[in-house]
Amino acid sequence: MVNKQNNLPTGMISVVQRYSTQDGPGIRSTVFFLGCNLACKWCSNPELISSEPSIMHFEERCIRCGRCVETAVDHSIRFEGKSVKIDRENCSNLWECMVACTQDAYEEIGVKISVSKLMDKLIRDKAYYDRSGGGVTFSGGDPILQGDFVIEVANRLRKNKIKSALDTAGNIAWEKLKPIIDAVDLVLYDIKTFDSQIHIDCTGVDNRLILENARQISKSGKDMIIRMVIVPGINDDLEDIRNRIKFILSLGPAVKQLDILPYHYLGVGKYGRLGLTYTINPTLNFDPEIKNEITSLVDGTSLRLTFSEF
Repeated sequence: MVNKQNNLPTGMISVVQRYSTQDGPGIRSTVFFLGCNLACKWCSNPELISSEPSIMHFEERCIRCGRCVETAVDHSIRFEGKSVKIDRENCSNLWECMVACTQDAYEEIGVKISVSKLMDKLIRDKAYYDRSGGGVTFSGGDPILQGDFVIEVANRLRKNKIKSALDTAGNIAWEKLKPIIDAVDLVLYDIKTFDSQIHIDCTGVDNRLILENARQISKSGKDMIIRMVIVPGINDDLEDIRNRIKFILSLGPAVKQLDILPYHYLGVGKYGRLGLTYTINPTLNFDPEIKNEITSLVDGTSLRLTFSEF
């Protein structure tokens, strides 16, 4: 999106999370962007998949006053037992229902923001970035889908001596990705699987472009932190994990760190609030051999290895 008045792009974000310590080195502000071109079964931020704002319904805030039921067209919101049922496919005025609610049981996720307004939010914590070696991380969703906006903000951050990081799955043509990579100081890169068919089963898309882009980033010399989310029963095949590690090691010295992130279930509640079905089986456990296998493959290399809550 471009602001016609000053010819600068505008962004669609959900929130700026201040004082983050999980999205790169030091203390950071993480900007969560709307829009993603993958459909990961384990997505913990389903409200950020769409490039358009979404509306969550918080059942625990509802007092059953009936205002939204009366406002909704075609009886698309109704009481069912102690719950409120929303027919999102046919509720064409859900935003009006949100406005009618007096208890904030409905919440819109997503706001359009200008470069200057976002910069005002980010630059106020510069002292924390400087003292801790931190900065700003663009996350999502996937911020590469709003590349022009990210580049503009990253360039302004650089002028203010604030470092920036890009958290991405890399599923975009290299000619569009490269200018974004050039604008940031660090890339946090997701390698979800190595096998193409497993990747299709997990995310809905092939991963050949993603792997090739990882090679291109490493050749550029840009510092990288590779992230591997491991989900029991989904992408925890030991042979595929071995192939992922071998691929990551083949990228060379650009990769400074490998973060192993066992899947957490903190985002489960979001699915119900969005009227979506959660498909991951929460009873499956991690195979302890995974940690041993990864450690043995990385031992003796210069790659720093971290396990989070494993």
